[in-house]
Amino acid sequence: MNLILQGTAPLSSAAIDDLARLARARARQIVATNAVRLSGAQPFDDLARLCAEAGLDYAFMPEGLRLSDMKVFITDMDSTLINIECIDEIADMNGFKDEVATITAAAMRGELDFSESLRARVKLLGGLDAAALDRVYDERLRLNPGAEALLAGLRAAGITTALVSGGFTFFSERLKARLGFDHAWANVLEIVDGKLTGNVLGEIIDAQAKARYLARLCAERGATRDQAIAVGDGANDIEMLMNARIGVAYRAKPIVREQASCALNHTSLDGILNLFE
Repeated sequence: MNLILQGTAPLSSAAIDDLARLARARARQIVATNAVRLSGAQPFDDLARLCAEAGLDYAFMPEGLRLSDMKVFITDMDSTLINIECIDEIADMNGFKDEVATITAAAMRGELDFSESLRARVKLLGGLDAAALDRVYDERLRLNPGAEALLAGLRAAGITTALVSGGFTFFSERLKARLGFDHAWANVLEIVDGKLTGNVLGEIIDAQAKARYLARLCAERGATRDQAIAVGDGANDIEMLMNARIGVAYRAKPIVREQASCALNHTSLDGILNLFE
């Protein structure tokens, strides 16, 4: 197996030497100033602790697996591709941020049913002027570091990209156009006479829906799950991550990190590209 080590700063030679020795790696390759690939590496007991202390992310990957071997990439939006939970920020415009954020956090930890919690949160948005959505997008929404470089790298490799979100189409459609995603799916907020009604229209994009969209995307590309990459941070992403060959937990809740193929707790989103040869 390849052991990929990466962090937010240039890696020290001493740190690489120590980890390569402990992993009994047979070779090493510098991938970037902040990333190295150790070939023929083996797990050892202190790996997680040593990497955490050094501020490093680590991942074991099959030797010879190239980015061009993959065909499908699918990612969550809120707190994964972008820096905020959009519904929390919309709620702030209506004076309910603390209440909504508490429910959001519990849902992302897997403590609440996602669909029920979403409807409860959206109900609190009723009566809000729809212009508040523009304010959230313009004033508060930021791409997480590495998002643009990641999408550029995926496009260059010929990979079909999709954004699937338990958030809202108002934001996902703008991000689709901005970053060049091939597909985007999210929930639809009902707006009547320029105001949010407090209702969601149609199907709720929950954990099962995200997994279905991944399967659909693979079928459309003639791909298997072994040619899919999925990224997410919350409990409603777990099923999607587990149905992709490479499931990446990005700044994720503990329950998600436990289920994912690898976790990026320090590295920016484009660190996903460094996982492949």
